[in-house]
Amino acid sequence: MHAIKVHVVSKGRKYLYMRFRCPLTGEEETRSTGETSPKEAAKAAAKWEAELQEGRYRKSAAMAWDQFREFYTDNWLVTLAPGTAVNYCATLNKFEEHCKPKRLGDLTTPRVTAFAAKLREAKCRPATIARHLRCLKAVSNWAHGEKLLAAVPTFKMPKRVAGAKLMRGRPITLEEFERMLQKVAENAPDEALWTFYLRGLWLSGLRLSESLTLSWDAKPGAIVVDLSGAYPMLRIPAEAEKGHRDRILPITPDFAELLQRVPDPQRRGRVFKVEGNRTKVGSTVSAIGKAAGVVVDDTDGKRKFASAHDLRRAFGARWSRKVMPTVLRELMRHSSITTTMGYYVGDDAEATAKALWEAQGDTLGDTSQNRALQKSGENRRKSLHSQ
Repeated sequence: MHAIKVHVVSKGRKYLYMRFRCPLTGEEETRSTGETSPKEAAKAAAKWEAELQEGRYRKSAAMAWDQFREFYTDNWLVTLAPGTAVNYCATLNKFEEHCKPKRLGDLTTPRVTAFAAKLREAKCRPATIARHLRCLKAVSNWAHGEKLLAAVPTFKMPKRVAGAKLMRGRPITLEEFERMLQKVAENAPDEALWTFYLRGLWLSGLRLSESLTLSWDAKPGAIVVDLSGAYPMLRIPAEAEKGHRDRILPITPDFAELLQRVPDPQRRGRVFKVEGNRTKVGSTVSAIGKAAGVVVDDTDGKRKFASAHDLRRAFGARWSRKVMPTVLRELMRHSSITTTMGYYVGDDAEATAKALWEAQGDTLGDTSQNRALQKSGENRRKSLHSQ
């Protein structure tokens, strides 16, 4: 460890000064002790020296941007879930690319406004711009809390255009999912493992990164299957999921049935034994979706094929018809009921209409007139779908 020594010096001013030379860079820094007494100035110097030795002192907004990124990474990013840390790094990289900050003090309101404008010029979606701004705002708040940034810039989040879709994809249908299963053999190295994996995504509602940590065994950072109680559960540690909260989550009956088909001797290690990291596994799922011709978004002529997250969306859409929004929120692990309501509740008019028509027999009775009305509606729907 390099020794740091702070010396008290006189600059011919009212207050005595203290200074030190960085043993790594050779740069000298001075500051006022605020004291006229050599004894009190020595105490102030000793305090500053202790801060330097312990790494608690940093220059404020004058800190070089590269130095700040290193300090932020070492002291905060390492505490976040890996996926979250990746998102923050991506935002900081984008900010550097478009705004080229030299010092932390360059993180200002005009720069943030320019950053948002550059993202729009790059044809980023409003949701993507909002995500980058949220990450940058969180970084700014952290720097301000650490006394490194004097003021947090103003962030104006983009508003969603009325009628614009919330989702980048959509919930896929059962027929589309079955088409994907038929394409596993052509696009995945092990048909049995990948078929089991796709069924697991379809039935569990797990995010891609979460599915790859799902384990039969209790180990650090793993989401653990627990079939020992009256009801099957998932035990989710804070570091393994997006919400950063320790949770116990009920397993839906159909997913529990899939898990219980696994023979006892095979219930060791990861539940889904597909090989590859998050990026590779996600690419394989998307390749299967593309081979099956399952298009989930066609905005601006850019076709997006079914991905792992669209299987999660399908899980949410199915269960939104079976449970109350508060239960669905727990299943999806949304931080706010607003998210659940916005994405999964009341958004499928055709499914709502189908439920109304099927319920009609219960409300009006099983009459010949009612049966004829239902038959007419069914024939019309078949006709429309065949066009």
